[in-house]
Parts: sequence; structure tokens; C-alpha cells
Amino acid sequence: MEEIKQHYDESDIQVLEGLEAVRKRPGMYIGTTDVKGLHHLVWEIVDNAIDEALAGYCNNIEIIINKGNSITVKDNGRGIPVGIHAKTGLSTVETVYTVLHAGGKFGGGGYKVSGGLHGVGASVVNALSSEVTVTVYKESKIYETKFENGGKIVQALKIIGECEPNRTGTVVTFKPDTTIFDTDIYDYDTLKVRVRELAFLNKGLSLILRDDRDDNDGTGEKFYYEGGISEYVKYLNKTKTPIQQQIIHLEGEEDSVFFEVAMQYNSGFTDNIYSFVNNINTHDGGTHEEGVRRALTRVINNYARKNNILKEKDESLTGEDVKEGLTMIVSCKHPNPQFEGQTKGRLGNSEVRKLADNVFSDGFERFLLENPDEGKIIIEKVLTAARARMAAKKARELTRRKGGLELTSQWGKLADCSSKDPKISEIFIVEGDSAGGQAKQGRDAKTQAILPLRGKILNVEKARLDRILGNEEIRSMITAFGTGIGDEFNLEKLRYHKIVIMTDADVDGSHIRTLLLTLFYRFFKPIIENGNVFVAQPPLFKITHGKTFKFVLTESERDEYIASLPSTTNYIVNRNKGLGEMDKEELCLTTMNIEHRTLRQITIEDAILADQVFETLMGEEVEPRRNFIEENAVYAKNLDI
Repeated sequence: MEEIKQHYDESDIQVLEGLEAVRKRPGMYIGTTDVKGLHHLVWEIVDNAIDEALAGYCNNIEIIINKGNSITVKDNGRGIPVGIHAKTGLSTVETVYTVLHAGGKFGGGGYKVSGGLHGVGASVVNALSSEVTVTVYKESKIYETKFENGGKIVQALKIIGECEPNRTGTVVTFKPDTTIFDTDIYDYDTLKVRVRELAFLNKGLSLILRDDRDDNDGTGEKFYYEGGISEYVKYLNKTKTPIQQQIIHLEGEEDSVFFEVAMQYNSGFTDNIYSFVNNINTHDGGTHEEGVRRALTRVINNYARKNNILKEKDESLTGEDVKEGLTMIVSCKHPNPQFEGQTKGRLGNSEVRKLADNVFSDGFERFLLENPDEGKIIIEKVLTAARARMAAKKARELTRRKGGLELTSQWGKLADCSSKDPKISEIFIVEGDSAGGQAKQGRDAKTQAILPLRGKILNVEKARLDRILGNEEIRSMITAFGTGIGDEFNLEKLRYHKIVIMTDADVDGSHIRTLLLTLFYRFFKPIIENGNVFVAQPPLFKITHGKTFKFVLTESERDEYIASLPSTTNYIVNRNKGLGEMDKEELCLTTMNIEHRTLRQITIEDAILADQVFETLMGEEVEPRRNFIEENAVYAKNLDI
């Protein structure tokens, strides 16, 4: 163990020069150095190009994955200034790429609106790259500078040629430093999701994504949406059944703050409301979203009362009622956004709430008056949701614990653990009576609870909350978890910090996992976001060799182990299709014992993409599901049917 100095003096204070601080603590600047942080580098450079588009000087951006896993980002903006910067003595291009917090986003009129890391993006990318080349087209000349090994200038900015007088823009090529990142392999689909999103959020902006690692014609995929967020709503609703013919698109501006919203109701039971500020997904909402939600509830209540659909004595429609089946995009472009939290997950500017409320209420009221048939469809949808809410309120009472746990199911009751500490408590949701019995016998009764399920639960993608709460298996889970559900959900009341889905390694087991994950995503999403949901991986094979045996998870592990056995030997391979086929000792050892088991934590990398996948796989529309299966069948091998 390293000895700690007794005297603490000035020699213990370390001063990191230039970009050295970024290389020393990269997580402070990009979050992680795993694959997520790797892709974050791309967005920092793309965000600079987007800022040019927001300022009105750029309408085309190209992102290229090069052979060797470097990235090139091209834009036709104004081009980074090339003159000598007064404070640094370097060219402005070199200053932007070597000095933290150097950029056009701190006043001075460079940008009214911007996203990214507020002026540290370019220099952070440089700090975390082994090679960077910046080329600027400006004033009929082509300028170029190069950096290596974390931002060291190896070629000062110089003119390398001439270009057409009207050509302007910046081209940046960078190669991530493999000594810093866990991987340097870029995923095309990950980039594609965000590129498409940026195109939706910036109408009229063309973005091209190209992967030069594979042989292709060099054209790439183009993303361009003249309708902006209205087309985003249409895209999100493509796996759903819209009940409105029109997509409502409202916008307004005040004091250089631009606000817009697009919305359309569908026949589904869940809402899909996503908000953005300067192209950043504010996944925790904020004042822009609050203003819209408040106005939506008020306008629909007023409309229903004015048209005698609701009487004065009737209970008012709630926010939960008016958002059922609603797909909505809220976007705000703000010159000085105040984000709450390090992840910029929530907008805090109080003035935006009023702007959002005014723009939305004025526009939505006008739409309802001018489109009475569509207004009637919306009100009928909301009233049906309200009636279901009242029914769900009664059903919810059945899920509340009064004193101890009162699971009323006569089949497969909860075997709770003795610990009352959620941090060390686990609940295994087990498929089938046989496996449930084995799990109860093989568990650690102090920390592990067992809740057997009777076959497949209700597909919640096709049901309202009142029907969901009428399902006995789902009620049992709600009661066991202790969090409540819907607007009563409280993560702090979660009784187990590990919720483990334990199903058979076959198609039925996979279907049950999907049904459970759909339930959790739609009605318990915070437990997924908080990292509380896991899937147990029981062994796929048991290989017996003489008096010894070994459990393995995959076919490749099976083949590797068999290859390690003596060539003259005899062995038996058993395929474990059901948890109930293992005795309690085997189940405990392979699947439940903390020292030996394998658990996969369920995460939500992209909530919008996850929502689409759940809707596609579990929703009412058959055609999108068929297309998904056909497109992804190549990835499925050796299915048990």
C-alpha cells in the first residue's frame, strides 16, 4: 500500500497543463471511455456543425466512418476563423482545438443557440485522439492543421491550396486514442439513430452518414426532413394506428427563444412524449415540457365543458387521461439554456414554461375550433382513458400491502426473504411451478425471494391499466415490489434492489422474458433506468465426463470445453431446456449462487428506440412486426421450436 505523506504542502498540488487534464480524467468530460464515450466524440464535432446550421450558415453535414475506424465530419458552414487569436498567439483554429472553453459560444455574437459541451467539445476530442486533421475552406483558400497524441500540434495552420470563392466549411478527421478507450469500433446503427434524430430536429438540414469500412458506392444514407418534428411524430407513429388524420404542428418565438411542438394521437394506451433543447434530449423534461402538459390538460377540459361533454359537476380530466395514446415532440431552441443535473436531463428556465403554455394553448384551441371532427375523436379518446383510470383506481387497491404481504393467489405464492434491507434483497421471478419449487429449495432464504408465475402474463402493450391491474400475476408483482404503479409509483419503496427474471432457455422462456420486460418498461421504467432489473442466464448445456461434469452457457463454450478433453474419452452433452430439469443444488449453483451465477443487467441505451422495438414486437400492428422478424432473422440461430 502506498505511503501517505504526513505533511501536505504546495508540492502536492498538481497543475495539469492544456489538454492534459482531459486525458487524465476523460470521464469528467465525456462520461465514459467505453463504447458510449467513443460515440460521444462524434457528436461533439457534429454539434459544432449543427451550431452553424442553427445560425443559418450550414445546410449540409456529412459523417463518414473511415477504414481504420477514424471519423470524418464535413460541413458547409462559414469555416472556423483562421486569423491569429490575440490571447493565445495561435491561429484561431489551433486555439479552438487546443484550449478548453475556447469557442464562439460564450458571447460576442458567434452563436445565438448552441448545443454540445459549450466550447470544450473540439478540444476534448483532440485531447482524446491519437490523430486529428482540421481543414478549413475560406476566402478561396484551403487551410490545414494537424495534431497528434492528445492535441500536440504537428503541423501549424497553413494554406495547402485554393478553392472556389463561394466554398466555405470545415472538415475534421479524428482517430480515437486506443490507450484511452476500451474499443475503437464504431457502430453504424448507433450513429444512424442520432443522425436521423438530428435531421428531424433541424428541418431543412441534410445529414449524410457513410460507412467506408464496407464496400459500397460511396453515397451513404441521406436524412432530410422538410417537415421537421412533424415528420418525427409520423415516424414514431409508423408502428401504431393514428386516430387523427392531421399532425398538429405549433410554433412561436419570444426574446430569441424559439419553441415548437408536434403531436398526434394514436389508438394505443401509452404516451410517447419526448422533449429537446438545442437538439439535446431532455429525458427528465423541464419547463418546456411542463408548459405544454399544463396547457394540454387545461385546453381539453375547457373544450369538453364548452361543448357540454363534461358538466361542471363532473370530475376534471387529468394529465394522465389527456396523454394516453399521444405521440408528441417538444423542441426548444434557447440562447442561454439552464440545465439541471450534469447530464443536462432537465430544462430549468422558468420563462420557457410560459412561452410553451402560450404557444401551445393558442394553437391547440384554434385547431380544435377549426377541426371539430378531429376534436371529437380526441375527446372521445380522453374520456375513455378517464373511465379506465377510475376503474384502475379501484383495481389498484388490490395491489397495496396492508401490514404484511397479502398475495391472494392460491397458486405459487411469494416465498419472501427474511431480510428487510432492499440493498441486499433479491426477487426471482420464475417461470413455472416446477422451477419455482426448485428455486425455493435452493435459494438463500435470507436475501432471495421467489415469485413463481403461472405461464405467460398479459401483453400490456395491448391493454389499459384497469385490465392490467386485473391480471393476478401482475398484481402479485406490483404488491411484491412495493413501489405502486402509474402515478403512484415510488422508486424509494422498492423492496428488492435486484429483480431477476429467471425463465427457461427456449422460445417460450424468451417470450415470457419479453412480456415481463414490456411490463417493466411501460409501467416500472425507473427500475430499469436505476439498474434494478436483471435476466438470469441458466446454463444451456451440462457436459458429463466420467465422474465430473461442467455447465456452460453457450454453444461456443460447449465446443471449447469438449475440445479440451482427451481425444479418446467419452462424454455426454445434455441440453437444459427447462429450469425444472435441474435439481435444487444444480439450480442454486449455476443460476442463483452469487459466486457462480451469470446475470445480465437490463439497460435502456436509447429510450426512443426501445419504445419503437416494444411497440413493433408487442403492439397491434402485424406488418411492422413481420418486417422486423424478416430483417432480423439472419441473427437468430438454432431456435428451439
